[in-house]
Amino acid sequence: PALADRIVIERREANDAIRTLCAGGWAGRRATMFLDPYGMQVEWETIKAIAGTKAIDLWLLFPLGIGVNRLLTRSGEIPERWRQRLDVLFGTTDWITAFYRVESQPDLFNPAATTLVKARVDVIASYFVERLKTVFPLVAPNPRILRNSSGNPMYLFCFAASHPRALGIASDILGKID
Repeated sequence: PALADRIVIERREANDAIRTLCAGGWAGRRATMFLDPYGMQVEWETIKAIAGTKAIDLWLLFPLGIGVNRLLTRSGEIPERWRQRLDVLFGTTDWITAFYRVESQPDLFNPAATTLVKARVDVIASYFVERLKTVFPLVAPNPRILRNSSGNPMYLFCFAASHPRALGIASDILGKID
């Protein structure tokens, strides 16, 4: 209660608000940010801005099953709007080759037959962790896939930091999540 006057509530697009916050001077300051999006709203440019402060440690619920996996069709034919959303989420178009591979499946009538294979959620999770490593110096090696009561993957709970001590604490916390 004594610090209530320091609370600021802003009603605007969250990516813009976070990038503005991150643009301020961060020398000599530290912070922890929790991002809990409903879906795929957090843009890669926002994650880059957070990492760019070199002062903010990030806890993120990445929309693994409720977002990304749902947009990746088995056929590989992804509508343009979905592709654009995934490009903004990952900050690259490389995800397409990471999440789909062609396997040969010769049969009696076609020895050169192939099939397109969509990545499993653990591959998607690993890809995102590797993306985090491109902008944060430290990323917890043990993110957790959070599942619903039916066992379906919902989110990837991950941590990225600029300070080595924060990584140890976060890894310990993540290790205790079942």
